[in-house]
Amino acid sequence: MRIAVFGANGPTGRHLTEQALARGHEVVAVTRRPGSLTPAGGMTVAVADATDAAAVDAAVAGTDAVLSALGARPGRQAVTLYSASAAAITTAMERHGVKRLLAVSSSVADPNWRPTGAHFFNHVFDPLVNRRLARPVHDDMRRMEDVIRRTPLQWTLVRPSGLFEHPVVTRFHTAETSADGVFTARADLAAGMLRELEERRYVRTAMGVITTAVKPNIAKLVWNEGVRKK
Repeated sequence: MRIAVFGANGPTGRHLTEQALARGHEVVAVTRRPGSLTPAGGMTVAVADATDAAAVDAAVAGTDAVLSALGARPGRQAVTLYSASAAAITTAMERHGVKRLLAVSSSVADPNWRPTGAHFFNHVFDPLVNRRLARPVHDDMRRMEDVIRRTPLQWTLVRPSGLFEHPVVTRFHTAETSADGVFTARADLAAGMLRELEERRYVRTAMGVITTAVKPNIAKLVWNEGVRKK
């Protein structure tokens, strides 16, 4: 299968690209930064801003499916990347007859998501960070989901929980709408997306993905995902 991966040079996109190639897929790695990726066996690089309709159209042409792993940093400033890119990508897909789309969103997009037994997360971290500090990002994720839901495409909204780095794929769990857990390793998120691409269990609905085999070091997670990336 020939797959376009948007955000291919990002932390989740790199896992997606590597795993897709290992599974024998051809990958069109879409990035807006020239030189950030090097073409390799089975992978071509397309330079495109994901909100540029013409550039997105060219990247999508000739593919069989699109996987979006685009991401924006949480902050107080307005965010439009998710919704604007969704509009450009879905328009291009409909134009070229590409039907299958998987797009990374967040468990926070489910208003009823409350991980079982996670008292501190549910009552302190989630209200303070996800619902306040990162609200512009999550608001635009919801707009993205609305854009995608209105299309006739065979879409899956992929909702991980708190993302962290882990070098290999581990045991993970998927569920419709959202999954009952606090953390998702990016390697597991990528593996879950590629499995769904093949199995098609969550077409035209949302799929939660959580990691069940390992847990991140919280202090290291805050440093890597928050402090160091600023």
